[in-house]
Amino acid sequence: MQKRFLFLLAALFSISNIFAQDSLKIHLRNQYVNVKEQVLNINGIEYTTNKEGIVNIAQPANEVILISGKNYKEQSFSVTDVKATGEVKLHKEFSFKDLLTPMFYIENGGLWLLVFIVFAETGLFAGFFLPGDSLLFVAGIYSSELAKEIPVIPTGNDVMDLIYLVILISLAGIIGNFVGYWTGRKVGKAMYSWKDSFFFKKKYLLQAEDFFKERGGSAIIIARFLPLIRTFAPIVAGIVGMERSKFTFYNIIGCVSWVFSMLFMGHFLQKILLNQFSFDLKENLEIIIIVIVAVTTLPIVMKVMKNNKKAKLEAAQQQSNQ
Repeated sequence: MQKRFLFLLAALFSISNIFAQDSLKIHLRNQYVNVKEQVLNINGIEYTTNKEGIVNIAQPANEVILISGKNYKEQSFSVTDVKATGEVKLHKEFSFKDLLTPMFYIENGGLWLLVFIVFAETGLFAGFFLPGDSLLFVAGIYSSELAKEIPVIPTGNDVMDLIYLVILISLAGIIGNFVGYWTGRKVGKAMYSWKDSFFFKKKYLLQAEDFFKERGGSAIIIARFLPLIRTFAPIVAGIVGMERSKFTFYNIIGCVSWVFSMLFMGHFLQKILLNQFSFDLKENLEIIIIVIVAVTTLPIVMKVMKNNKKAKLEAAQQQSNQ
């Protein structure tokens, strides 16, 4: 009985070794993030990657691995190279969902596209779909790489890199706000009669107006941390005729505070989590984006719910009075 048990154990061990030798473990990434929980065709067989973007495939019969899938044209990789690194970097074709991914902008435009986006959020009224907060947070994680794109200024020191980025990006936000403020003064009132379009949503303008009435001048600072609201807050400031000097003060404080907090938070949180807990934010950007979006949009959602509740109560009171 004991011999049979030992024989069975040895057989199982041999089978597991054969299986291990006949399989290849691959970590799949695209140019933005890990390819997580996605079905891919690898050498004619469908596999699904796990939550870390890892998959075990059958040992290739030749020296080439062919991979394709949704948003991925067929790409070939050397088996020798894959075995050496254990990683494969796929090229993902463009989809409109990529516009909501901060790494899309970092990879395809770098620092100067980031600067333009911060300006465009308020200067071109395009903030309702651009990932401003999460983009700055991710920029903080990649601050050393982005700072190298600044000509003339030497880089290498983490803190100095961050300071250079804060100055440059803050200037973009300040100028963008001034464009919004000027627009509000010149044509702001006419905007209430504009029809909705991809770049303009009237409901966000009305939300910003309500927010401005409640908070006054400090709304310019607070709005910087609130998506959608920050796009139209400077416009409303121009419409109501806020003094230029007063707006300038709040504008500078708000922009610098927003950029500074997001960049420094991303940079140092990455370092702390990586050094203390071996948790790499670069490998888990989706989680970070979800958390940031949830935190920044929660006040807006709560405000909308409060207004809806108030409107229902007022409607109910009017009906009871009748």
